Amino acid sequence: MERTWWKEAVVYQIYPRSFNDSNGDGIGDLNGITEKMDYLKKLGIDVIWLSPVYESPNDDNGYDISNYRGIMKDFGTMEDFDRMLAAAHEKGIRIVMDLVVNHTSDEHPWFVESRKSKDNPYRDYYIWREGKDGKEPNNWGSCFSGSAWEYDKQTDMYYLHLFSRKQPDLNWDNPKVRDEVFDMMDWWCRKEIDGFRMDVISLISKVPELPDGEVGKNGYGDYGPYVCNGPHVHEYLQEMNRRVLSKYDLLTVGECSGVTVEEAKKYASLDGKELNMVFQFEHMDLDGGESFKWNERKIRLTELKQVLTKWQLSLMGKAWNSLYWCNHDQPRMLSRLGNDSPQSREVSAKMLATCLHMMQGTPYVYQGEELGMTNVPFRTLEDFRDIESINAYHELVGKGVIDGETMMRYLRYKSRDNARTPMQWNDGKNAGFTEGTPWIMVNPNYKEINAEEELTREDSVFYYYQKLIRLRHENSIIVYGGYELLLPEHEALYVYTRELDGEKLLVICNFSSEEQNMELPEEFAGKEGSVLISNYEDPKLEKNLTLRAYEAVVFRF
Repeated sequence: MERTWWKEAVVYQIYPRSFNDSNGDGIGDLNGITEKMDYLKKLGIDVIWLSPVYESPNDDNGYDISNYRGIMKDFGTMEDFDRMLAAAHEKGIRIVMDLVVNHTSDEHPWFVESRKSKDNPYRDYYIWREGKDGKEPNNWGSCFSGSAWEYDKQTDMYYLHLFSRKQPDLNWDNPKVRDEVFDMMDWWCRKEIDGFRMDVISLISKVPELPDGEVGKNGYGDYGPYVCNGPHVHEYLQEMNRRVLSKYDLLTVGECSGVTVEEAKKYASLDGKELNMVFQFEHMDLDGGESFKWNERKIRLTELKQVLTKWQLSLMGKAWNSLYWCNHDQPRMLSRLGNDSPQSREVSAKMLATCLHMMQGTPYVYQGEELGMTNVPFRTLEDFRDIESINAYHELVGKGVIDGETMMRYLRYKSRDNARTPMQWNDGKNAGFTEGTPWIMVNPNYKEINAEEELTREDSVFYYYQKLIRLRHENSIIVYGGYELLLPEHEALYVYTRELDGEKLLVICNFSSEEQNMELPEEFAGKEGSVLISNYEDPKLEKNLTLRAYEAVVFRF
């Protein structure tokens, strides 16, 4: 397998609004990121993925862009960006930008022009349709509740928005749109950024007929079959690669809703014609159920192992995996899959990290994950800022599908805002995030969970992540080794091996709060092995192993 820097890298995602506020206005900013570059260098990460910092009215926290070549005032100026980029490069850290080109803001100049008249030169930059029988062009529902169509009385037509009504979808079938997007990407590359994380990139090509979808519980049709991995998506990404990506040494990762392993092999093929890797959501959707995501279901370990193993084995030698538990769109995985109680939080956080970081693929660490940050005890709906969560509450409670108290419980468990509360730097005012009033509440557990405290303690979650990252840099087997799952039916243990050039790793993770017994696999019996990493002090390599609560250990043979 060809060795490349982005396969060996560890990426750290920053959600700028919540990372570090340098000017006391309650909102994280670019200068705040520059201030923390030494912290990131100490952790050992190679790449920062920066959630959007472009000009935006901020309807969906910056994922609604009104100017791709400007910086949102909340975050600073282009000079601040250039200074942050230079500071990162000086420390050997690369910067990957979030590329949001399935849609723009309705305040983008293209859309302002597009809605003026049917013959405006920009009209065809977006997806406009006539209504049918006085109703929307089809029955599709938006990701953020309600219809995916917005009526515009200026021209008596509807425009498509798969997300918020302030996020009209671009028409990628128009070559002028592709020219504009590729030119803008090239502009950023010439600024010497190091790659792109591409927001919902699998949705850019729609089936032209836009047929009705199967109606779900929300009363709207499912657009998925007609937009996920659409008819021209690979053609357009190959064009993007030829015209922009191939000219630079970049990390590229596509967020691909509805992606299958077969599709992923096309998006992230090792032939380098499209992207380096994709984000898939199959493991994140295991607790979805009929109600999309609003529930308190737990992910079953046997199902999780089956899905992650399928991705490990199917892409091996053909494409490349992204490894993640957490990001800005998911609740804190420690509260979802681990145990966030004070007595189990740290050992459980280390176990989850071990399980993921020992697999083949590029690992992503989301800000605060390296501290063992947890979900947030939001009190009322007013505590939330996320458009998806607020809309879902009003829709589901308003229609009587779920009662208010139950829906609040679901939001505390599953809302994206769990990941968006401020980074917990110290036990001072507002967790050291800001001198002002934070844009969203701080998790009250910052007195116990914060970076300053963890940096004083060798056995902290922070230093465990630092070690995992260092081990990946030092051991090719962790990056490139083959993967094999053991004990697929075990309900509490996730056990797998990695193998490269005659060396083997045995990874054992106990996902339960109970002790688990396990017999050492026969192939390792009587062999000399050493401990590569463990979240307990004294793991023993014995024929009959006893795994303590949330214990993780990696033996090297």
